[in-house]
Amino acid sequence: MKHSLLIVLFFSLQFTYAQVFDVEAIKISGDDDKRINLVILSEGYQASELPQFKTDAINFSNAMFNQSPFKEYANYFNVYIIKVPSNESGADHPGTATNVTEPASPIRNVDTYFNATYDSFGNHRLLYYEIDGFSSNNTQAKIMNVLATNFPTYDQALILVNSLEYGGSGGRFPMASKGVSNGINSTEIAIHELGHSLFNLKDEYYAAGYEGEAINMTQQNNPSLVKWKNWINTNNVNIYPFGSSGIAATWYRPHQNCKMRYLGVSFCSVCKEGMVEKIHSMVSPIDSFTPDSNSINNPSFPIDFQLDLIHPIPNTLENTWTLNASEFAVNTDAISILETDLNTGTNTLTVAVTDATTLLRVDNHDSFHVSTVTWSIDNSSLGIDDITSEINNFNISLYPNPSNSFITIKAENTLSVDLKVDLINLEGKKVKTVTISNYEPQEIDISYLSQGIYIVNFYANNVLIANKKVVKN
Repeated sequence: MKHSLLIVLFFSLQFTYAQVFDVEAIKISGDDDKRINLVILSEGYQASELPQFKTDAINFSNAMFNQSPFKEYANYFNVYIIKVPSNESGADHPGTATNVTEPASPIRNVDTYFNATYDSFGNHRLLYYEIDGFSSNNTQAKIMNVLATNFPTYDQALILVNSLEYGGSGGRFPMASKGVSNGINSTEIAIHELGHSLFNLKDEYYAAGYEGEAINMTQQNNPSLVKWKNWINTNNVNIYPFGSSGIAATWYRPHQNCKMRYLGVSFCSVCKEGMVEKIHSMVSPIDSFTPDSNSINNPSFPIDFQLDLIHPIPNTLENTWTLNASEFAVNTDAISILETDLNTGTNTLTVAVTDATTLLRVDNHDSFHVSTVTWSIDNSSLGIDDITSEINNFNISLYPNPSNSFITIKAENTLSVDLKVDLINLEGKKVKTVTISNYEPQEIDISYLSQGIYIVNFYANNVLIANKKVVKN
């Protein structure tokens, strides 16, 4: 889940020492290793201005978590600030832009820690840490050094610049000023850029040379095959060309008014779905559970089992408890097991947690996530001898759907458990059973089946953890 920043060897002498700065949490939802950690670095704030940086960072965080899907999944994020002082305030404005008549703003050169510079790449509003992208100042290495020294387990970092001139940029470390233009705050740039750097979204305006298949960009224009087919004709989602001629006309976006195209508007449904799926891939909804293998001491009946879940806002998590392969309880975070509920010998209790948010449409969609906790309960005539527990997170993909010939199923899970997959027709008859090994995609022939809807059941250790509809054309 986390990507610890590796130790980097810097060839420039200015990076051979570690600089320690003040790190402060401005939003804590849980343990760092169980959340997405967003780190905001100050740029162009003198030491005396760092209290204002904290205020500006809080304002940015509040703006971000007031927008969907960050709003619904705010509990999945921590936000930290690193107070990096600059010798002078603001950012460079060399007056070298080619898209305006210069000087469009007062020309200035200030001494700041990360060398924030307007007019980068000849664009007046492009605020970046290198004016030409050639790393003449080794600024990206400097950013990485600050993160490695002060918060190495970050998931995403961005830079907030102490300037009232509108501007910002993307890349590995998005950068934004405090400026406003036409009623749009520069922080919208940073939120848009997080769509790229954290969630792998493409721009929904045409940028030559940046084309590529992605969550929200494709060359497929068949409504039954396009990757966002489950959203077509909902919330204005359809298949829109990026342009009317040339290469742009061969690429398609899902929406005409998404934040990945225009600032100051919402993310479209397709982008939101991709963002939620990325959140699911990074954070398990199961924060903790009891009892765990380290907390069991002379258990006696009734035995209480409980989940501590990271709830979306509003809560959309659902769960199913299964005892010895039979459903025991549904949509409750706590249960009690009586002696009469158990068999003599080894009993297996499993709870499977899924997210039923309407921001996802998993039917006819490639992938979904399931998190499970399994307890093994050793019951004898003398009482409970032992209880052990383990947690597992599944990412299951099934594609293409619909299909008239083959479907492919791929399963990834942290404990390398094989999945048994049953294909069931609407009469309840099992028509096919296969075993899916971890990380090994398996192609399944359905060409001989009648047209219609089938249910695919997924079992881990003989426990039903999920099901999905498949359409045979």
